[in-house]
Amino acid sequence: MKYEILYEEAFPIVKCQLQRGERIKAESDAMIGMSSTIEVSSGTEGGIMRGLGRLLSGESFFFQYLTAARGDGEVLIGHAIPGGIIDVELDGSYGLRVQKNGFLAATDGIQVDTKAQNLVRGMFSGEGLFILNISGRGTVFLSSYGSIHAINLAPGEEYIVDNGHLVAWADYMQYSIEKASSGWGNSIMSGECLVCRFRGPGIVLIQTRNPKSFKNWLTGLGMCTGSHNN
Repeated sequence: MKYEILYEEAFPIVKCQLQRGERIKAESDAMIGMSSTIEVSSGTEGGIMRGLGRLLSGESFFFQYLTAARGDGEVLIGHAIPGGIIDVELDGSYGLRVQKNGFLAATDGIQVDTKAQNLVRGMFSGEGLFILNISGRGTVFLSSYGSIHAINLAPGEEYIVDNGHLVAWADYMQYSIEKASSGWGNSIMSGECLVCRFRGPGIVLIQTRNPKSFKNWLTGLGMCTGSHNN
């Protein structure tokens, strides 16, 4: 499938050129525009249980399928939040663990499933008890809040990431949840509290903005505005 990521500097979209019979699957509200030759359908891919798993991980219950059923055509896809889109080519040798809301679309050879984390990681990583497990051969498009930055770790190299900035990481990588500093007091007062420590080799994709921090900023702005009006 031929595609191009447009407007990468701000509010990107993906333009996909589909040949007759080709299709892509995407989040249920990802389609922005399409040629009249494209047919839209929906499905859970894997049945109700897999659909429920994706729902628990923060994604949609249904996929949106966009098929060039009546001839070659074009599809434009995007995501709701202001942020980046990155394309990742998977060759089947490894998969990706992806945060909630991180999946945007994929070609037919990609499987999107869920993986249960252990209770401690689920409660404290900020990702929930279920995360997306993406595998197979093909192209997957990931979305983020802010731009996406890739961190390539050499064997044995460690890197610490604020859990609110995680987008995706290779499924063979090991990571742990820990305090940002040596004591709970310093961790809490620093504003970081808990972080994720990754160990290479592997790649970690992070987003340059934190949705929770932005939400807190908006809440504070609303409080200030409300007190001023009163």
